[in-house]
Amino acid sequence: MLVPYEALLSLPQETLQGIIKEYLLSQLEDGSFSDADQQQLARAMEQCKLALKKGELVVEFSEEDESIAIRQREHISRPSAD
Repeated sequence: MLVPYEALLSLPQETLQGIIKEYLLSQLEDGSFSDADQQQLARAMEQCKLALKKGELVVEFSEEDESIAIRQREHISRPSAD
């Protein structure tokens, strides 16, 4: 299930920031921000928020395993039309 952007705005800031950080970490091959300073991290988080607002990225909640993750819109599987 996709979480609407407006619903994300009602989350506590720490929660939304945690989801975004987890997404950003998953985008790095080595999984660490050791080479990134706080300014770069803050910039990346703002870019991610903007992409969420534009709909380029979406937040998907999996009811099956009760997890939440940011995904690129084009990577979301669409239900097949039979």
